[in-house]
Amino acid sequence: MIRRRFTLRETIATIIADSETHIEAARKGIMEARRQVEAYLAEDPFFAITLEPYDVVSRHLTVRRMADAASGAGVGPMAAVAGAIAWAGVEEMVRSGATFGLVDNGGDIACITDREIRVGIYAGQSEISGRFAFVVPPTGGITGICTSSATVGHSFSSGTADSVTVFSKNPAVADAWATSICNQIIEEDPGLLERLDLFGVSGVFVIIGAKSISFGDLPALVRAQVDEDLITGGIL
Repeated sequence: MIRRRFTLRETIATIIADSETHIEAARKGIMEARRQVEAYLAEDPFFAITLEPYDVVSRHLTVRRMADAASGAGVGPMAAVAGAIAWAGVEEMVRSGATFGLVDNGGDIACITDREIRVGIYAGQSEISGRFAFVVPPTGGITGICTSSATVGHSFSSGTADSVTVFSKNPAVADAWATSICNQIIEEDPGLLERLDLFGVSGVFVIIGAKSISFGDLPALVRAQVDEDLITGGIL
């Protein structure tokens, strides 16, 4: 298994694959997705700043995926950009013949796997951060595992979660809902997830301080020692 870091302007990603051919395919997919987003932003700068769902008519697949995912989650389309770009990278890996491939775009992961893998949980200063990992079984297709935080990084959030991890077969949806839930959930209202229409989401795992909240169908959770040196940091 090969691990490579890939940086392109704001995108800081980790690519994991079985061959350099698949690594290069992921780079190609990421670059094309970024090109699509940047081209659309040149036409419509409001797309980059709105915090509300925003209808678009665009020839660019990545842009449409972002807008569609964000609409369902009630957030602006840029909330789905990292997941959408990671998705494009893994799609290109699949086109090159990969049955295993992962792109971690600043904590927003798209992957396809033909084997069991472990995905660690990082939740900043939470007492349980870095102590657990999801055991993700073979996916049978591309899946998204996206995380947002109100206490880690520079993004503003009105919630209090140290981490919100969302699983979805659609990585853009996973990213948009991770942002949306993180903006809303607070320790005093753990029942929020029961009230949301989480269309397209298979499971959610929230850490707030020493507490955790599980919702939906999640992979098994096991004790693990997460190596913080492997955490990918980035903006897009």
